[in-house]
Amino acid sequence: MKVRAGVCLVLLVAFVFVAAQEEEAFQNVVEELSVETVVKPETCDITSEMGDTLQIHYTGRLMDGKVIDSSLSRDPLLVELGKRTVITGLEQSLLGVCEGQKIKATIPPHLAYGKRGYPPTIPGDAALVFEVEVVSLSKQTTWQRLVNDVFPMLCLALVPTLLGLVGLYLYNKASVQKGGKKKAKDKKSKKK
Repeated sequence: MKVRAGVCLVLLVAFVFVAAQEEEAFQNVVEELSVETVVKPETCDITSEMGDTLQIHYTGRLMDGKVIDSSLSRDPLLVELGKRTVITGLEQSLLGVCEGQKIKATIPPHLAYGKRGYPPTIPGDAALVFEVEVVSLSKQTTWQRLVNDVFPMLCLALVPTLLGLVGLYLYNKASVQKGGKKKAKDKKSKKK
């Protein structure tokens, strides 16, 4: 009887050890973003870059295969790269794709929903798998590039300039008032 209990204990410890190793190996697999091309069109002359607009159909799953979201029953999702309208890992996986391309992206937790997850659908520290089809690709126009890249830099330069001008105006206004009061006192004393 003691021998059987000892054998069972050894088997249980071995099982727990193997399960822990498999879990550790499984977690190491999804430490970085992995993008696999499933279907690539024959001609792929124009590829996506930051600022471009994509329409995509997607199906998102947990690593166990449970579907968390899908756009297949809806209109395609509109994604403007660089605007953070989707999770970071999905946005990164959409760089360099072309219209009609299908990809499978395995996204690690830190590029998905992180430690907090998205309860109740997505648990914390969950790696995700997205199957994505790029329905359309629109390149960034010159106007969009101007608004997205140049305008923010221009605003950053204008804010300190405007603050400096307001400060100068207030300083000059305060200086004029002090001098004005002094001159008014001098005139009153001369009249007496």
